[in-house]
Amino acid sequence: MPMITETRQYMTFKLGDELFAIDVAQVREVLEVSQITKVPTAPAYMRGVVNVRGQSTPVVDLRLRFGLPKGADTVHTRIIVMELELDGEATVLGGIADSVHEVIELEPGSIDPAPRIARRWRTDFIRGMGKRGDQFIIILDVSAVFSSEDLAALGKLVVDTREPVLSR
Repeated sequence: MPMITETRQYMTFKLGDELFAIDVAQVREVLEVSQITKVPTAPAYMRGVVNVRGQSTPVVDLRLRFGLPKGADTVHTRIIVMELELDGEATVLGGIADSVHEVIELEPGSIDPAPRIARRWRTDFIRGMGKRGDQFIIILDVSAVFSSEDLAALGKLVVDTREPVLSR
């Protein structure tokens, strides 16, 4: 993974006690948790789909995707709607975070490479470790978080939800 060489803005969010950040350029919007339609054949970490401006958008529980225990939604829980380039295609998906905090600017000098031995995170998911004051911020490579199997599951969710729903 290439080192971060330029000052960038990141949106920070929490999963459990850890603070994460993603490049703000990949964030479309942040939503309150609303009606999530469950999809029966989806993997455990897929919460289902939500309607984002008329588009069916798959939603991933980031806690489960990172191997954390499932958490209850609270008033602070948010859906981060992201646009990622996966396998050369723009893909929109939502990620559920325990809370979303702020947009910060980090200079390359305040970012260390991902540790070779991460405490509990897969190092291929991590672009670097930011430091702000005495707090560490795990900078994610969100495109690496989702594999081609995930994309196939996401694609199936989007296709399946476009079928007409009969009203009762």
